[in-house]
Amino acid sequence: MQNGHTLVVNMKNKPTLHDEVELNNSIVRGNGAVVPQHFKLGLDVELRKVAVAIQCGQGLIGLTQKFSLPQLIGWVKQKVAAGHTVDTVYECCGFGYTLHEQLVGAGAHSIVTTPMRLNLERRRKNDRMDARELCLRLARYVAGQKDELRPIRIPSRAEQQRRELGRQREFWKRQLRRLENHGRALRIEHEHETLSAGWAGPRKWKQIAPQCSNFVREQLEPVMEQIRAAKAQLDRLTREIEALVGDEKIPLGLGALTVSLVDAEVCDWKRFVHRKAVGSYTGCCPSEHSSGGVQRFGAIDRHGNKHVRVLLVEAVWRLLRWQPSWHARQKYLQKLRVGASLKKKMAVALARQLAIDLWRWRTGRTSAAELGWTVASAATESLGTK
Repeated sequence: MQNGHTLVVNMKNKPTLHDEVELNNSIVRGNGAVVPQHFKLGLDVELRKVAVAIQCGQGLIGLTQKFSLPQLIGWVKQKVAAGHTVDTVYECCGFGYTLHEQLVGAGAHSIVTTPMRLNLERRRKNDRMDARELCLRLARYVAGQKDELRPIRIPSRAEQQRRELGRQREFWKRQLRRLENHGRALRIEHEHETLSAGWAGPRKWKQIAPQCSNFVREQLEPVMEQIRAAKAQLDRLTREIEALVGDEKIPLGLGALTVSLVDAEVCDWKRFVHRKAVGSYTGCCPSEHSSGGVQRFGAIDRHGNKHVRVLLVEAVWRLLRWQPSWHARQKYLQKLRVGASLKKKMAVALARQLAIDLWRWRTGRTSAAELGWTVASAATESLGTK
């Protein structure tokens, strides 16, 4: 008996980490009711195993354990069913949000945070240390220190699938370029001749095939078939993505494809509460190293969505040509005429401004006319196709 509570301990065997955690869970009142506990779990996720550091209440963090995914979900369900509270955190990674969905389904309060350097002092890093550091940060975050973690917004399944369309299109685009370059390298090596752009097309191949040796032609034919298959897949995805905004009026030069891709990456424009949040999401904000009265700005920090950043910079060059009345173009017009080097920097600044303008336009805060944009039907406006 201790402080009015009974501690139930199995002394037959040497206590293990599991026994220590269960000890915190086995505190009962005099009437036999279990005292609700607050478990905080730091997770370092692998494909088959998860390194788990557990803190019960305000107690010490136990030694990190390795759980399989079913064991972890079962453990969480057991604690939630017993009336306890479970908070978990893990870093966003290539495994997506499946584990987050499973943890939420099991009753846990799951947080997915941006990847970060967890320990700035030690030059050692492994899964167990990362899980423990995440658990420590989670404990401070739950206690009210919200700067300890940077939770991300979890997209819905529909949003994830729409975003994946654009990323699959980018994959096939790279695959197509790789195959075409492979064919050029093959002919350069064996015949000291190159292949023109689009060499795998039916018309160009009829002209090129007789000019190649039998050996080179035999090697190029299977590559050509793969190129045509990749091109067909790329065209299919392009049509599917453009159809998502097919009924809308799109700014001339921006393109239905670009608008649809940016919308898919952002998921929900309304989640941004002010323009600074939009600019930060693009990663086009300048880095800074200032102290006292000295203020220094450097290159952009790139702390944002790289897919959106690429799309915006490409769109800026088109808008500079097709939207002469765009208010941002008028603002930077003098700097755009200075030289090529400054013009590239201005393009990045305009990309950030374009993201803000898109946010204002897509959330109804302003109209395309007020931004100086001329709109056209998405069904006929194909300048955004890359």
